[in-house]
Amino acid sequence: MYTTLIAILFTLVLVVGVPALSYSTARNSEIRKMPRLGLYLSAVFSQWLLALVGWGVVFLIAPEVLVKGFAAMPLSPALEWGAGTAAAALLALGLVIWCERRGWLPRESDLVYLLIPETPREKLWAALIIAPTAAFCEEFLFRGYLLTQLHNWLHSLLWAWVVSSVAFGLAHCYQGWSGMTRAGLLGALLAYPVVRWGSLYPAMLAHWMIDTVALLWLGPWMVHKDDAAEGRMLE
Repeated sequence: MYTTLIAILFTLVLVVGVPALSYSTARNSEIRKMPRLGLYLSAVFSQWLLALVGWGVVFLIAPEVLVKGFAAMPLSPALEWGAGTAAAALLALGLVIWCERRGWLPRESDLVYLLIPETPREKLWAALIIAPTAAFCEEFLFRGYLLTQLHNWLHSLLWAWVVSSVAFGLAHCYQGWSGMTRAGLLGALLAYPVVRWGSLYPAMLAHWMIDTVALLWLGPWMVHKDDAAEGRMLE
């Protein structure tokens, strides 16, 4: 009985608590005054703390999820799917940014701009700590635990897929409507290898590649373009 209660409480944390915290963060003006490395450290700490709690929950209620989700799978399909998905997602993101620059889509949240690295040290953090942390922790929590738990409760893979993807999108509400929608769609895509092969590795690989390129290349390109545009306006 207590294991069911634990599962319900942790599921509510992911579906309700994390989005609520994300929303609160987006409205907190003090967050915008923090140095970028401070923001990075806070994000890394909170994600690993939640993942460790989730690891304990899964170990108590369904240790087979750990065995299945992290079971070895052929390297070739994992690499092919991960790289292909990352390329498609980054192409879509580039298209979204292009549309935003023309005013066809709403501009990114200012909090997104605060997360884009500028110095070499920040870029190292982004590539070696922020992106791997998000890839491991978020995939384990939303595709490893939540998708599996909802499937068990709802007895419907489709609804579990939908609800876990929506929850993932809501967890990114600090990025605004555009970013939240993209995250939800990406979450649905990243669930595919978990459903097909029962492994989290392809999704983790794709997630890491997407975040790394977005932070180190697309993000700075977006900021520099905006800076140039603002400079022309001031002239």
